[in-house]
Amino acid sequence: MGYDPIISNNVVLPHLEVFSLRDNTWKQIEGAHFPYMNPNNDHSKQGVFFNRAIHWLTFRYDLSVFVIVAFDLIERKLFEIPLPDHDFHYQFSHRHLWVFGDFLSLLDVDYGNHTSKIWVMKEYKVRSSWNKKLVLPRCDIFPVYSTKNYDIIGTNYVNLLVKYNDKGQLLGQHYFRENLRSSRVVLYTESLLSLPGDNDEV
Repeated sequence: MGYDPIISNNVVLPHLEVFSLRDNTWKQIEGAHFPYMNPNNDHSKQGVFFNRAIHWLTFRYDLSVFVIVAFDLIERKLFEIPLPDHDFHYQFSHRHLWVFGDFLSLLDVDYGNHTSKIWVMKEYKVRSSWNKKLVLPRCDIFPVYSTKNYDIIGTNYVNLLVKYNDKGQLLGQHYFRENLRSSRVVLYTESLLSLPGDNDEV
């Protein structure tokens, strides 16, 4: 973003670059169109990896709609995925993208009814395949992981871990810290591969 004093206007020049660990270089993706804005939702800033692409919840300002934008890591291209064809009555900041089992999933929090709806996309990239899977009876839990049995492990991002079954029934909960300061729970995949250094090769 920059300021153009001639026309007295702020100018945004969005572009996309990817970094290759193998080559240790940045590469700009040519011809990428970026009519997207971050919706100022802390949960949407993190990308969700699914089906060889990274997905984000974004606002498309030229059409005034919220969409999922994804970047295919193999083809190195951006594409859009529409949200469920549903009349969401609450703010966008109450939604959270994640992976539920084998499906791209959307958590839709309703603070008015104190519930959280979980939507799954049964057929990737097909809007009509969004299906409301279940409703959790609380509005302060964000899913982190789902097991092979489709049990849901979630957190309130403060001090609580919970486990629900695929019917939305609470199976257990555990407080993992005493203070109420905000925390972040993330997943990681172990690897024997080290990041390259000055004298290392991948």
